Parts: sequence; C-alpha cells; structure tokens
Amino acid sequence: MTDSSVQASLSPVESLHGSVNGHPPTVAPDAAKRDDAIELAQTIGFAQRHIGPNSEELQAMLDTLGLASLADLADKAVPASIRLKSPLKLEPAASEHQALGMLRAIADQNQVFRSYIGLGYSGCITPPVIQRNVLENPGWYTQYTPYQAEIAQGRLEALLNYQTMVTDLTGLEIANASLLDEGTAAAEAMAMCFNLSKKKEAKTFFVSQDCHPQTIAVVRTRAVPLNIEVVVGDRQTYDFAVPTFGALLQYPATDGTVYDYREFVEKAHASGALVTVAADLLSLTLLTPPGEFGADIAVGNTQRFGVPFGYGGPHAAYFATKDAFKRQIPGRIVGVSHDAQGNSALRLALQTREQHIRRDKATSNICTAQVLLAVMASMYAVYHGPTGLKQIATRTHQLTCLLAAGLGRLGYAVKTERFFDTIQVDLGATTWSELAGRSQSFRINFRPVDEQTVGISLDETVSVQDVWDILTVFAGDAALDFTLETLIDTLESGYAAPFARTSAYLTHPVFNQYHSETELLRYIQRLQSKDLSLTHSMIPLGSCTMKLNATAEMIPVTWPEFGQIHPFAPVSQTQGYQVLFRQLEQMLAEITGFDGISLQPNAGSQGEYAGLLVIRSYHESRGDRHRTVCLIPDSAHGTNPASAVMAGMKVVVVGCDDDGNIDMADLKTKAEAHRDDLAALMVTYPSTHGVFEEGIRDICDIVHANGGQVYMDGANMNAQVGLCRPADFGADVCHLNLHKTFCIPHGGGGPGMGPIGVKAHLIPFLPNHPLTTVGGDQSLGPVSAAPWGSASILPISWMYIAMMGPDGLTDATKIAILNANYMAQRLDPYYPVLFKGTSGLVAHECILDLRHLKKSAGIEVEDIAKRLIDYGFHAPTVSWPVPGTIMIEPTESESKAELDRFCEAMIAIRAEIAEIEAGQADPHDNPLKYAPHTAAVATADQWTHAYSRQRAAFPASWTRESKFWPAVGRIDNAFGDRNLVCSCLPVDAYAD
Repeated sequence: MTDSSVQASLSPVESLHGSVNGHPPTVAPDAAKRDDAIELAQTIGFAQRHIGPNSEELQAMLDTLGLASLADLADKAVPASIRLKSPLKLEPAASEHQALGMLRAIADQNQVFRSYIGLGYSGCITPPVIQRNVLENPGWYTQYTPYQAEIAQGRLEALLNYQTMVTDLTGLEIANASLLDEGTAAAEAMAMCFNLSKKKEAKTFFVSQDCHPQTIAVVRTRAVPLNIEVVVGDRQTYDFAVPTFGALLQYPATDGTVYDYREFVEKAHASGALVTVAADLLSLTLLTPPGEFGADIAVGNTQRFGVPFGYGGPHAAYFATKDAFKRQIPGRIVGVSHDAQGNSALRLALQTREQHIRRDKATSNICTAQVLLAVMASMYAVYHGPTGLKQIATRTHQLTCLLAAGLGRLGYAVKTERFFDTIQVDLGATTWSELAGRSQSFRINFRPVDEQTVGISLDETVSVQDVWDILTVFAGDAALDFTLETLIDTLESGYAAPFARTSAYLTHPVFNQYHSETELLRYIQRLQSKDLSLTHSMIPLGSCTMKLNATAEMIPVTWPEFGQIHPFAPVSQTQGYQVLFRQLEQMLAEITGFDGISLQPNAGSQGEYAGLLVIRSYHESRGDRHRTVCLIPDSAHGTNPASAVMAGMKVVVVGCDDDGNIDMADLKTKAEAHRDDLAALMVTYPSTHGVFEEGIRDICDIVHANGGQVYMDGANMNAQVGLCRPADFGADVCHLNLHKTFCIPHGGGGPGMGPIGVKAHLIPFLPNHPLTTVGGDQSLGPVSAAPWGSASILPISWMYIAMMGPDGLTDATKIAILNANYMAQRLDPYYPVLFKGTSGLVAHECILDLRHLKKSAGIEVEDIAKRLIDYGFHAPTVSWPVPGTIMIEPTESESKAELDRFCEAMIAIRAEIAEIEAGQADPHDNPLKYAPHTAAVATADQWTHAYSRQRAAFPASWTRESKFWPAVGRIDNAFGDRNLVCSCLPVDAYAD
C-alpha cells in the first residue's frame, strides 16, 4: 500500500490532513518559502504526551543498558531479517485539537435518526450520573481484569449486582459476569447444551425462526466446526423425534409476539433436550421470566439498561442458567468468599480462566467480559430499582399499545396480537418504499420485513409526540382525524395469566436505596475507591499492555453521532462510520502489512476464532477438508488451543527450548508428520516468553512448506509497530487487540476489540453478516452480532494512530522495548530474568524467575503479588507462561520515575525475603505472608505480628504521601469455590 493509493481512495474530507475542523486548509502561494523564512516555536506534540520518559530519562536508561540510541536498541533487540526497510506510510501526526476536529468532520457525516428497528437493540437513556462517573471516568475504564481481587472489590461488587439483576429478572439461579453480545451468548448456550447432552447421538440444535436473524447467523457459524446441525423452523411443528440436544427461542419473538412456550419446553425436556431462551431483560419486569416456564438457560443483551446503541457495541450480554450447570457456564463468575480476617470478600470463581487450565479441553475460549458495560447496566438497575424499571417497561408497553391503536384507526392491520414493545404492521395498499420515503423526512427508521410488512420497536426514549409523528408518517397525505387522548382512554395494556409476572425481583437493599443522584454518586465513588486503576499507579502486566488511554481518544465515544446510531440503521445514514472504518482498516493494514482487515471480532478471543475460521474456510475452498491439525507451542496463551478446538481443529503441541523459543526440530518433525492434514500454526510474536525469536521466518516457512497457514496472535503487537510487520515475515492471519496496542481501555476486564488482518488469498473468507454487506463472499458467517463489532470504541484507536503518526508510533514501540529492558536490567540481580534474546535483550516485557524463593524462604509468587499491594502497585502477570514467575510489561506510557518506583518496591520486597533466608524474620509471620494489610488490620487494637504496623502498611516513602488501602485482606479462593455464592444475599448470609 502506497501513500498515493491510500490518498486516491479517500475523499478530501477523509484525508487526515485534507481538512482541519471540517474545512479545507488554506495555503498562501509562497507558504513553503515563508515557513522557511519565519522560525516558529514548536508546540509539544501528542506523542510526547503519550510517551512517559522525557529525553533526559531516555538517555539515562540507554546509558544503563550501554546503548547509544533508540536505533541501537532496535537494531539489537529486533532481528535484522524482519526489520522494516522504510518508515510506515501513514499521515503525519495531528495534534489533539486537529485530530478531534478531523474526527468531528467524519462524525458529522453520520445522521442520528429516531430508530425503531428493534432486533435486540433499543434506544435508552444513560443517566448522566452514570455516564459522567462510570463511562467517562478513568477510575473505572482504566482498571484491569479483577485477578488481584483484593484491589478490585468495587467493580466485583458492581458485577455481583449485575449477576443478581440477571438472575432475579430471568428467574434462574446463577449468572455470569457478562459475555460479548446476544448472538455469541446464544452460541455459547448451544455449545453448553451440546456438552451437557447425555444423548451422544444427538447432533441437532433447533432454533426458532422467530429468533433475531443475526443471532441465527452467529449460531450457524459456531455450529459448523462442531459438526452440529442447526435446524431453523417453526417450534409448533418441530418433531423432537430427530435426536436433538437443545433448542433456542426468542422471548418476545423478533416480530414482537409474546408466546407461551410451556408446551414446547415440556416436549423438549421429555426428549432430553435443553432449552435456551433469548429474552429481552426489560420485558421480564412484566412478563413471566424464562426460569418460571422451564427454561434451562437464558441469554440476551443488557444494552437497553443505559448503554448507548454505539452502532453495535460494546454492550454486555447476559447468560443465566440453573445451579446444576454452574461448572459448565462460560465466562467469568463473581463469587463470595472471605479474607484472612474473616470478612466477606469477592473474587472471580470457578473456571474463571478455564482455558488456561483445560486448554484444548476447554468448552469456551472466552477469557473476557464486558465489565465496564455490565457495571453501567447494573448501576442503571441500582438507580431505577424494581419500581423504576417496571415503570419504564410499563410506559414503553403502553406507548406501543397506543401506537397499535392509532395504526388501527388509520386502517392498518397490526399483525402482532400480544406484544411488549414491538409490533409488525401490514402496510396494505402502501408499500415499504412509499413508507420509507415519508419516514425519512421525519428522520425515523423502521424495520422493513418485506415490501408489505414493517416492524416498529419502541423504547424508553419515546414520547407521546414520537408516537404522533409515527402515526403521521403512516397517515401520509391524510390528516389524523383523532387525538391520542381519545385513544388513551380506550387502551388495554398489561398481561393476564400465564404471561403476567407475579414473582418479586431486585429485592436486595442495593436495588432499593440509591435512587437519588446524591446517593448513587456516593455509591459509585465508594466502589471506585476500592479499586486500583491507572489513575493510581502503573499496572505492569505482561501480555496485557496497560498503557495510557488518553482523554482526547476517549472524548468521541460519547458523541451522539457515534453513540446514538442503531447497528442496523441504513448505511446511507452512517457515512461517517464508513469513512472511519475505511481509514482505520487502511491504517491497520499499513501497520501490519496485511491486505484485508475485518473489524467485526469484538474481543481478542473472537479474533482468534475468526482468524482460524478464515483458515478453515480457505482450506475447504481448495478441497482440503482434511486439513484440521493446528500446531500450538506449549507456551501459548490458553485461548489459543481453546479457539482451535472451537474452530474444529485438532491441537498438536510443539515444545519450546530452554531459551523459551519454539523448538525448531520439534516443529519441523510435527509439521512434516502432519503435512497431509496440517491446517495452521498459532504463534505469538514476540513470543509469550518476551523475546523476539530469531527464527520466526523459518518457523513460517516450515509451516507453509507443509501446507499450513500461519496464524499470529497479536497480543504482543506493541513490540512490532513501526519496526516489523507480521505479514512481511510470514503470517497469513493476525488478530489485533485494540484494547492493548491501540489504546482502547481495558474497562475493568472489557470492552475489547480483536479485528483480524489477512493476506489477499484469505480476504474472500472474512466474516460477513446477514443484514449488512460486509466481509467476504465465501465467508462461513458472522462471528459477532453486529457487522463491525463494537463500533463505537473504534474512534479511540483512530485517534491514537492519527495523533501519534508514523514516527510517534515507531518511537512508542522502541520506548516500550527500552522500558522493559531497563526494568529487566535493574531487577535481574534480585530476580533473574528467565529468557533473553540472542543479544541479551528482551522485547517489550520480561519474565522474572521467583521459583527459587520457595525453596530458600518459603515464599510463593502469590506472596510477592500481594505484598506489592502494600507498596501501592498491581502485581505483574503471575505464573504465566511459566508457573512461579511474574511477567512485567511497563509500556511506553510510564515515566522513568514510575519504573524506578516499581523497581524499588520489588528490590525492597527482595530484601524482606532475604531477612527470612538469613533467619532474621519468621518464615511464617512476616509482611509477605500476611499481605496485603488493610487499614483495619493496621489500626486494630491488637497487633500480634513480629514486624511493626509501620512496616506492614507503609513500607516505602511514597506510601506515606499517597496510600492506596486494599479493601480486604488476602482472600481465601478455595473457600469461595467450596461455598459458591454468586448473587447478592443479605450480608448475614455470608457469615457462615
């Protein structure tokens, strides 16, 4: 891709430097000469704001490493055989102000209509107190996944509220902490039913034709590699004589009808099949919940609980099931345990990271949740409470009844007899084309079903005036000869048995005491204060890239031109998004070297899965259906083998040598042994051991020579941008974690985005979608419910790349590598660096070996992780990829002062361990074994430890200036799993 080819494909408003604030630049004829003649002061660019160390600090770190320059570092760290020969061909860096102006010009091309399209997405009102204090608050969106539960009690409580909300509304017993979207949640339910089935001959999954079309498509995609036959049909005529392991229903149906599913559920259970119900959560405040009519699983979207459309995401899907199936539920579950002092404490429970434990035996590759969005949805329920939610649902239903009555007065037949918020209308003599023309003038979107039928879905944003406008559209040239007041008097809304809900919900005090803004604000802040985020200190997690999420990058997320657009709005109304997608795809293609990009995968795990499906489809298109073997190094992230199995592949493990590199001999042997059935190699680069493997080209060549494709896990792309490109040295597919390298925040464990890049021969197989033209013509289908995944957070990555420019991006990569090597150099005398490259350098992260400390002092890696909390730090990645080690990744955003502060904490902890080794400290009663120390422990009347309170709570000078106190002491994880509690119960219920 060249500059000229990129520019040729962009209109003037699309060109990054073709406009400023939406206006073409004005240039005097002799501007270039005048610039040379007038010396102007240079303002500080965004890259200098994003990158932590200043020039003096950079030089000091280079001196420590004995390096002459950043170029010298790059030459030594990155193999010469894969280095880029020329700079990235991207637009020059824009300032924050310029980039926001350019993005505003793009956003202005989107048209925000009133969308009554439905299909599982509803307009909603985000309470401003939640928008400002959660969605726009770095104290919430820069948190990491709550694996260090002692410093994550706030969001864990919010997620426990979420789980309680879901179980109460669905009438089921246990829920997870959220999934990615409704379509993939339904697919996860299918897989769970399949794995639970006792009828091994049953390979059929029934899907009601009344389900949302995107959900049906995602389920079909997921079924193919698992050899599951999906039958889409009429539930009333379906014959369970066909060996069937599960069924999926929509409640209310996609056309809005509320059906009584009891008879169908009984028939399914009688045949041994499990039943999943995809249910609208708000409707369940009025309708009988799925758990009460026999459903085994309930899935759906919590988007309408205060989370904007966002053109498809991010949103938090829910997944609830029976307690009997708790060990098969996919994703994360928050559970209740207690800490070392016996206080109630929350942590992630059960198979939280099952893909690491079970790898190719895992039943799901999901290693994430939509935490930030689940927190918003839970806070929405806390704010409104059961009474408020029922009022919102009732008003929405009444307005829908009012609309139906008005349409009837206009002579239209409403085809939906019993509904909640959605109706289908027979247009009679009017055609959809005629109606669409009139609705456009009112800036209203409906859902066309066919030329004679239209669907209309209302929501909490709808007013009586909106209903009048809709009726005016349907009336055409005729005047309305009635008033809505006259219709209201004749309305009959609500439900009778067996449809009406009679059971209570959201009875826990948390849903009944924070209904004023003052109280909710204080509750949100109280939870936030329990969590450590990037607002407190660096989070040096290897493989997770916790870098700056700049404010300028985050601002556009809440612009209505991005946030308030329905995912299935006509493309003619979303031209700004189309420009954004094209530009971001071109940026990512240039950075990676790939020929095609799909933005659809809405998580890293989805990117892995999508990439492998593309490879699978490619082989099948060539008649190579037998190519099903996937080679995976034993050091790989656990989602790799889990994704491979989900894609219908057989995992063959490749060993690593003593230096942490792929064992070339073992790779060659296994590739040749499987040359007739080899599908792919999954490889992470730089390696999961934190080094640039010299033989990466040879690795790719071996796989290609034996008929396979190379899938590259892009988790470590932060060490490649501007220095090397995956497509150039042999990768055929690569997924990119935009929530790592490209600055989308982790949000406490989600959202994320995992787009994939592919070589030209794989473009025809990119994910497509049933409702929008996207992807390849030979695609297996969509992998996410929305065509472009979580579209509303893509402006974050666009802003980052636009503001950094090619030089800034490359400098960021070099400094990420520099920071990691500086920390490795400082810490190596105290904790040996386990793996280094041939030059003696690491990549952008390093693994410290702590295993010997168990023998010398009885200190486990967990003890050090918890002691770091007392110093005010989140622990690095613990015991992965090597048990008993920690993996540190500082990122380019951290200053030398912060790197030094962390190093000093680690060195001080090593001195504490040395005291144990020397017999100067008790091996059982020492600060590490009892860490972390809470304020309550440090100020208790009794102190029985051999070390002082001061040493426990204030081990470093900076802790006296600014102390982060953990909310609880060390948590007993085993107790929590033995005594599983995953919803809000009265506090006294946890005591025993």
